[in-house]
Amino acid sequence: QVQLVESGGGLVQAGGSLRLSCAASGRSIDQYTMGWFRQAPGKEREVVAAISCVGTITNYAESVKGRFTISRDNAKNTVYLQMNSLKVEDTAVYCCAARGSGSNYPSRLRDDYDYWGQGTQVTVSS
Repeated sequence: QVQLVESGGGLVQAGGSLRLSCAASGRSIDQYTMGWFRQAPGKEREVVAAISCVGTITNYAESVKGRFTISRDNAKNTVYLQMNSLKVEDTAVYCCAARGSGSNYPSRLRDDYDYWGQGTQVTVSS
């Protein structure tokens, strides 16, 4: 079992930045691909970014490419999401997820992930 706890969300003006963290416990995440997903009110959960086990491969939603960066520090059992140039439409609850299938591919499919955090709210004001 892997437990995931997100932090770093908050209220920020459009154009601003936030850095989200996802701290894992229970197991080392160095054998897990990790992803960040988000869900806005009335919308389905969607992928934001994903990263391979050692961080060499990343995968981003088109809407965040060039603005968001996913990274990981396996020694700290933590995954990060640096969000720059935030837009009002980035407002959502952001969750991290771990994929325990043994695959190193950073999938963008939510059904591929086995463990989920509770999420952290990100609100971008105009």
